Amino acid sequence: MATWNLSTTKHHILICNGSSCKKAGAEELTQSVRNEIMAKRLDSVIHTSRTLCNGRCHDKCVLITYPDGHWYKEMTGRDAPQLVESLLKGSSIEDKVSHYYNGECFIPNEGTVLGVYKDEGMVKKVSKKF
Repeated sequence: MATWNLSTTKHHILICNGSSCKKAGAEELTQSVRNEIMAKRLDSVIHTSRTLCNGRCHDKCVLITYPDGHWYKEMTGRDAPQLVESLLKGSSIEDKVSHYYNGECFIPNEGTVLGVYKDEGMVKKVSKKF
């Protein structure tokens, strides 16, 4: 197994490979993002990790970028070039961002389905959009 030297890494992309995202094309998304990073010779700057379910199945395929804290929804392999370019520019693909980190918590973008939340050990459904 490899142990990556992350000392030059500026961005970390988490790509959901849970069952809902996999059915919606997560493997194609994963490979497209990784191919774009390799084609631009950015392997030492952008690191990717496959994850299991990130809990936003409604938004499949889900992709999360750090350190900016953007949660992306409905990502496809065709979005890979724009995603990598946005990371390099310090911007985002605004119409694909479901949540962004404001320094304290994650804020949903307009039109984002809030989903379910945990309250005192009980899971409650929230059906409205933000």
